[in-house]
Amino acid sequence: MEVGCRGGMYNTSQSKVTSILGIVTAVNEHIIETTPSQTHTTPSESSSFPYSLCLTLLKDMETLVEVVAQHYYGDDKKWNFIAVTEATKVLARLAVLRNSGYKMLLHGGETVNDGNDPNDANQHHGHGRFLHQGQNGNMTREGRALSAMSRFGENARVISDPTYFRRVEHHQRAIMEVPETSAKRPTLSSFLSEKGLPGGLFLMGELMFIARPLVYVLLIRKYGLRSWLPWFVSLSFDLIGMSSSTMSLISQKDKHLSLSEPEKDELRRRKLLLALYLMRDPCFGKYTRQRLESTEKTLEHVPVVGFLAGKLIELLVGAQTRYTYTSGS
Repeated sequence: MEVGCRGGMYNTSQSKVTSILGIVTAVNEHIIETTPSQTHTTPSESSSFPYSLCLTLLKDMETLVEVVAQHYYGDDKKWNFIAVTEATKVLARLAVLRNSGYKMLLHGGETVNDGNDPNDANQHHGHGRFLHQGQNGNMTREGRALSAMSRFGENARVISDPTYFRRVEHHQRAIMEVPETSAKRPTLSSFLSEKGLPGGLFLMGELMFIARPLVYVLLIRKYGLRSWLPWFVSLSFDLIGMSSSTMSLISQKDKHLSLSEPEKDELRRRKLLLALYLMRDPCFGKYTRQRLESTEKTLEHVPVVGFLAGKLIELLVGAQTRYTYTSGS
């Protein structure tokens, strides 16, 4: 019993360290990534609340929330805390969807969808070439880091030099006054009136994608992991959502609703996430685990391959016990 307690304490401590490191890394990445990589940035890019960062932090914290809730409240009540986490993610994703002008969420909203295609050759060039630039005029990570340091130096100068502050303030006001009208976000009604039925199908697909994890957790909380109902309802949400998004692509011929390459990649990523249903109970307990065990027995006599297969299966079985490892949210 003492060994079990020590093992649980070790796992909890390990999860805490991993979550803290993930949070620090996410904040550092956000500072670098939000440094403008082009000459001009719209006011919405610099002034909007960092919902994408919040989603990344929630992703880093959700495993810790599950481990701690299970340790202190048990297997049944931990779903209350997981449901709160998923509900928070739903609200943040809805805000990202609205702020982006109802564009497709990339990586669950963790990646900002600015509507630009990274393979598009018509990118802005010119100012800032002394910084490290990648293809198409976009700055590399090193360039954004140097730019962030430069901005830090400018902020320090603003504090120490009031005259410089007034000059910078006047310059920023002059820049922001003009783009505001062109960068106005479309409302839901204007989006639907412009895009029509394909836009409604596209929006329904995004809403199904956003709501699916929360609905899944709430059904597990009510019916338990051994019930097929949460599994089937969650799968239905994913299939209907992806079908709606795919059907909306039919209207690409009239250019009312076209997807960029990152958005097409996101659709492919969501299709790959369907494989996680093989790792979710009750499918895993009744079918997938038996297949894995039979494969392990078949390969156990093969040198090296049998050992590696056994370790891989052991990792899969261990990861399957955590909702956050197989949630795909």
